[in-house]
Amino acid sequence: MPKPIVLVGALDTKGPEYQFVRELLQAQGLETVLVDFGVLSDPSVSPDISSDAVARAGGSSLAALRASGDKTLAMRTMADGLARVVSDLYAGCRLGGILAMAGSGGTAIATTAMRALPTGVPKLMVSTLAAGDVSAYVGTKDITMMPSVVDVAGVNRISRQIYTNAAGAIAGMVSQAPAAAAAEKPLITASMFGNTTLCVNHARELLEGKGYEVLVFHATGTGGRIMEQLIGDGYITANLDLTTTELADEVCGGMLSAGPERLLASARRGIPTLLAPGCVDMANFWARETVPTQFLARNLYEWNPNVTLMRTNAEENRRIGEMIARAANASTGPVAVLIPLKGVSQLDSPGGAFWDPDADGACYEAIKHNLKPGIAVTELDANINDPVFAEKAVELLLGLMV
Repeated sequence: MPKPIVLVGALDTKGPEYQFVRELLQAQGLETVLVDFGVLSDPSVSPDISSDAVARAGGSSLAALRASGDKTLAMRTMADGLARVVSDLYAGCRLGGILAMAGSGGTAIATTAMRALPTGVPKLMVSTLAAGDVSAYVGTKDITMMPSVVDVAGVNRISRQIYTNAAGAIAGMVSQAPAAAAAEKPLITASMFGNTTLCVNHARELLEGKGYEVLVFHATGTGGRIMEQLIGDGYITANLDLTTTELADEVCGGMLSAGPERLLASARRGIPTLLAPGCVDMANFWARETVPTQFLARNLYEWNPNVTLMRTNAEENRRIGEMIARAANASTGPVAVLIPLKGVSQLDSPGGAFWDPDADGACYEAIKHNLKPGIAVTELDANINDPVFAEKAVELLLGLMV
């Protein structure tokens, strides 16, 4: 029997919609737990967990929130409280999946709670915002966003089908047993970009041949943040961080930054980590017309109609090198750095569009100058995509794991 499906919503304004979905799920023999986070008035259907209980979990009470009239305070309190409530339900084996239906405010509250749950727990958000940029709501978690098409305001000819589909989706998620798997293998994370694909694929194959399972993350900002999240959560045995390009976007104001904390999760967890300045020759912008004015005279490369790469210069590379050294220095576990002397990407190879030994050298020197004594640096006379580089990277990482 699947664990209960937790339905979270503002039942003061959306009670009939939740009752409709609850009855659909119960008709399939599935247990539900209905949680109210509405503040304005009393719910129109009876919840299993009241909005006052949610408010108290958030450090206040429903009466206090109503008396204050502060919507921002109410939103923050109910979001924090709901995250605690659903986390407690999960810890008590009373949550097999979670479903919410809302407009903008309810989406913010519900997805805050969803992000508090582990990766792999089914999370479905039916939202008026789902067709737009939902990165702020999804974050680094596996939240499925479903457009509500019409507002979540009544059960009508259109919304009835949407709600029915949502009920079927969450029911399928919680009822689907995971595929049988062989004995679990130790997990290694690896960062990759289009310009380091050859390198990382070769390294992955070598590691898999040694009995490891490799999780590859596309270094697009979101990919880096998700990788850091999984490392921080303790799932990962070692980290092959060969594509640190997101640092270039952080330094240059590009579109794919993973934030200033990139590289630091493995340092803090103390897992064996091999670092390389992969693709730090490029900062990413969208279509060429989006490139900031101050960069228009720089070396630009149209990777595709929607992505324009900018070659980083020596000063930017120096700062990136300092960031790589900072992360290595902060590590509480074994760490090493591998440098490709013939370029950090496919484009940054002799004769390539981004080949710039002076800029690369500024990064390499910053790494070596700022590293603490005792942290090994290996310089290889190869491009990052040469097979010998991947082979050396695997050799070094396995050495750190001994």
